Formats: sequence, C-alpha cells, structure tokens
Amino acid sequence: MPDPADKSPIDTASPFRRSAWKDAEHDVRLLRTGAFRAIFRGVYVDAAIPDSPLLRAKAALCLFDEKAWASHASAARVYGLPLPALPEEHVTVMRRGQRGGHQGIRVHLAKAGLVRTVEGVRLSDHAQLFLELAGQLHLVDLVVVGDAMVKRRLITVAALVSACADSRARHARAARLAASYVRERVDSPMETRLRMLIVLAGLPEPMVNVTVEDEFGLPVRRYDLSWPELKLIVEYDGRHHVEVIEQWEKDLDRREGIDDDGWRILVVIASGIYKHPEQTVERVFKALKARGAKGLPQRPSDAWRPHFPSRT
Repeated sequence: MPDPADKSPIDTASPFRRSAWKDAEHDVRLLRTGAFRAIFRGVYVDAAIPDSPLLRAKAALCLFDEKAWASHASAARVYGLPLPALPEEHVTVMRRGQRGGHQGIRVHLAKAGLVRTVEGVRLSDHAQLFLELAGQLHLVDLVVVGDAMVKRRLITVAALVSACADSRARHARAARLAASYVRERVDSPMETRLRMLIVLAGLPEPMVNVTVEDEFGLPVRRYDLSWPELKLIVEYDGRHHVEVIEQWEKDLDRREGIDDDGWRILVVIASGIYKHPEQTVERVFKALKARGAKGLPQRPSDAWRPHFPSRT
C-alpha cells in the first residue's frame, strides 16, 4: 500500500476523503494513479482492497458527520441479507443540512434511530431496517428479507411483528403486512417465494420444514413445504440438485421413500416461479383438491399476479 514518506499517516486500507489526504500534506496527484480508486466522488481507497458492502458503507459515511449511519439497502447488504438489485448506497442523517446531494448515495433524514455498530460501521438495527426496507421493496421481497433475518437469528418473528405493530413510520403498514408472513426455519429465498405464491393464491398455507421421524423418534426426512395431514409436499429444486450427481442420487432415494410412505411430492423449479407461476398455482390447487383439503376456494385467487408477473 502507498506510504508516502514524512507525511501524516492515513489508513489507505479504509476509505478516506480527498480533503483528508490533502490536509495531511500528501500529493493529491497520487490519487489519480493506479494505486488508488475512487468509490464516490472525493472518497478513495487503496486499489488493492477488494470491494464489499462494508467498504462501500464506510465510504458513504465518510461524507457525513459521526451521527450518520448506513441504512436501508446499504445496511441490509452489510448484514448479508438477500436483496434485489438496488444500486444506490443509503445513509440516514439527523441534520437537514446534511442532505446535500452525493452521486450514488441516497440520503434520508430522521429525528432518531436505533443503531448498532458492526466492525466500526454504524448500521440500522434489524427491526428498524425491516421498516426502512418496506419503502424500497415489494411484499414478496420484503418477506424474503424477514425470513432470512429470522433464519440467521438477527431477530425473532415475535420481535419483528411487535416492532412493526408499534411503529408509526411512514411505511409501517406495508411492514406489518410483510411481517405477518415471516416464518421460522425457512432455508432459502426461493422457498419463501414459492410459499408466498401459494398463500397469495388463497390456498392453505403449507407448514415450513416439517421433520418426519421413524418409529424410534429419529428424524428421517424434512420437507420444505408440506401439508402433513394431507401427506402432500411442495419443494423447490434448485439447479445444483441436477448438477451435482451425488445430490441427485440422494434426492431420488429420498423421493422413493416418500412414495413408499404414501406422500405425494410436487417439485417446482425456478421457471415455475418466474416464468410459469400460473401453472404452479394450478398444480398445487389440483393436488390439494385431490387430497381432500378443506376450505379450498372454488378457484385460486388472482391476488398473486401483481407479485409474480410471468417472464418470457
């Protein structure tokens, strides 16, 4: 890393402002060499340092006072939560005068906030983050985030529902609706999407990751989504199941065991969610009807359609 001699030290492995470099009496022309890269206008880092959500959050906060924090999508990325593509960084400030424009950074104003520090970076607390994201994400994407938060033990379902119920934030209503769909033990975003497709179609909600035990009480199988009383399973099958031969063979053995026990399994792949959601809804509806599910509507609701537009 560059270490100009006889100058005030600057940690170039962490984002720094051009003004700080200049104040330390370093040659600003060095910032235009291949030794450094600009993250935002006037904010640099050693070119050898790899990009990351944490680094970008640090870089964004360089432009604000010490009371500011990384929020919304920026905080979610630092926590490693699954998000759709949201290119801007987000910073929340407490002084209106700090809302000046910075390219690539969206600035929010708040009177107060629940903040925690992760590796020296101030971030929105988990419940507050969920409420913030309610203004950025659609319902299904927000439930995906909530399921991931609970899976990673960042927050409990009860605490999330309570925080949303008590909030008077701008998007609290949307957050409350999404929180009502958040469940424990959800393994993946695609599992969440499949469950939400079923529920928004007005069909009975499946149980999440039910474990089936043998006669000795030992777990033998776990089902992603199921209606145990009907012995009906719906599972999302990702591409890795096909590409990894050993996994494919295990899945075949497992499904043969399921058949032997009288269960029926419906396997859904990505195209059944993104390209042909209507076909998936119809498959699940017919399977539930054939198994004698109670309380089925005469036809599935169309409420899922705005959330799962077919892609060709």
